[in-house]
Amino acid sequence: MSEVKVYRVTGKITKSNFKTIFRKEIRALKPEHAIEEIYKIIGSKHRVKRFHIKIINIEETSKRH
Repeated sequence: MSEVKVYRVTGKITKSNFKTIFRKEIRALKPEHAIEEIYKIIGSKHRVKRFHIKIINIEETSKRH
């Protein structure tokens, strides 16, 4: 059985009229799952495509939910 971990994902959104940096904590089994979740969340909230989202860093945190 796998253990759910908390990952802190940092990245930036670059669009022609909108640029911002984000940092979000995501619960996931693997870093790849956390990145996929970021694409889903940021894409739906800010209406940006995946190629506008650039992941800068992903790190496991010690915080447990």
